[in-house]
Amino acid sequence: MDSKVLGILGGGQLGRMLVEEANRLNIKTIILDAENSPAKQISNSTEHLTGSFKSSEDIELLASKCDVLTIEIEHVDVATLEKVSEKYPNLQIHPSPKTIGLIKDKYLQKLHLIDHGIKVADSLEVKENTNAALTTIGDQFQYPFLLKSRTEAYDGRGNFVVHDESEIDEALKFLNNRPLYAERFAPFVKELAVMIIKEQDGSVKSFPVVETIHKDNICDTCFAPARVSQRELDNSKSLALKTAATFPGCGIFGVEMFLLADGQVLVNEIAPRPHNSGHYTIDACVVSQFEAHLRAVLGLPIPELGFVTDNTAAIMLNVLGDNEVAGKELQLCERALEVEGGSVYLYGKESKPKRKLGHINIVSDSMASCENKLKYITGESDKVDEKIAKVGVIMGSDSDLPVMKAACDILTSFAVPFEVTIVSAHRTPERMFEYAKSANKRGLKTIIAGAGGAAHLPGMVAAMTVLPVIGVPVKGSVLDGVDSVHSILQMPRGVPVATVAINNSTNAGLLAVRILGGEYLGKMEKFMEQQEQEVLVKAEKLETIGYEEYLTSMKK
Repeated sequence: MDSKVLGILGGGQLGRMLVEEANRLNIKTIILDAENSPAKQISNSTEHLTGSFKSSEDIELLASKCDVLTIEIEHVDVATLEKVSEKYPNLQIHPSPKTIGLIKDKYLQKLHLIDHGIKVADSLEVKENTNAALTTIGDQFQYPFLLKSRTEAYDGRGNFVVHDESEIDEALKFLNNRPLYAERFAPFVKELAVMIIKEQDGSVKSFPVVETIHKDNICDTCFAPARVSQRELDNSKSLALKTAATFPGCGIFGVEMFLLADGQVLVNEIAPRPHNSGHYTIDACVVSQFEAHLRAVLGLPIPELGFVTDNTAAIMLNVLGDNEVAGKELQLCERALEVEGGSVYLYGKESKPKRKLGHINIVSDSMASCENKLKYITGESDKVDEKIAKVGVIMGSDSDLPVMKAACDILTSFAVPFEVTIVSAHRTPERMFEYAKSANKRGLKTIIAGAGGAAHLPGMVAAMTVLPVIGVPVKGSVLDGVDSVHSILQMPRGVPVATVAINNSTNAGLLAVRILGGEYLGKMEKFMEQQEQEVLVKAEKLETIGYEEYLTSMKK
């Protein structure tokens, strides 16, 4: 695919997944890291180097053997990178040494972001690692505040939450005389992250915004897309794009952010490399974060970086070493292999407590389905409920059920999972509001709403959900359902409701199946062929026996 030789500083799990994608594209790689590191385990090249990505001598040797140099970890010797950049003028280093230097020192990273107008939590340099100095910061920031190591910090290592003045000495001991800075606590409601790719021409593209859940300061799960409003998704994506654009060089950037209660988004930290929060892209997106990084640093074309389909949802679960029994964590992996849409990635590392040994990706057509499968994998449930409803069938009264039964029968015949319930627009308005607002998050793809009389239910639900709504006018005792038809049809511009004939919930069911598309299109084709065949059989009979005998047979 590309004749350039790619050198990788670091051969951990990120390097391993870079090599996997490079192998697929016939890109030659040379890894600098310890013998039998995760990345080297899957590549039998004899040119890999055994050494340290912090060693000036080893970095220079790698630089002499490759055309492009990249990293899988930012804790490298930046001074040496700058030196080899001058020594080998044709060598491309991505991301640039300047970017790596800015980002590996988290306080310099903060200052850089502030200089470029990026919103971050307030920070102060700790000039003296003393109780008195931190007490002054505590008085200024109030408690709790965060004490962070400027360098060599990842997965919570190097962070300490100082809850009150009595914990200052403990914090200093924990951080062991490292260079420090303090950060005002951001009262976030969710932690978000976005992988951004920056190309060699300076253009930036974004993967979907995700939500990360941390336990003991280590990323535990990642939900893609993030379970927040569209406005919050858009704001987060925009901020991440702006942030990555401020750094020189190209490649992948992981932008971690805080979502505050008032909707504001703050940048927390940047990673100038593939990131844990982007592992879901391997199975859920058209291009993985690893392939995107390779394309960027090698100058290859990069498409838009979205999900495989508009309905794709994913959850990434980290596989961490068990605290008590080595290897016990593999039980998660075994359960994941039982689940449709579950993929397991192990890194070839020795099991140690809290160590990242692998990850599991769960991909489905709704977040509700992914969450259901996650509960099985983690042992919260004994089985996977594959009957996550895709269609909601609702009606204003149980008296409408005989009419709505036909829609249910159609959905059953097509093996479409659905739910049926009563939601009255007039008698249970709060229930209707909650049903409509939660429908998309619960995995529904469309709603069939039957209503008679005033028939406000379909329109009111349509006004509150992003899902398509199909209205079924139910025949009443006074105006024969004409009033219901008019009510459902006369929706104002901007609030569409599909409407079928009076009492014809059969068509509502069929329309719902067509809206779902995908796996149901083949079944719909067979249904249409069956309908055609039924008509052709009748036509042949009529033509054969004549209309009088045919009418007689119809009366029997």
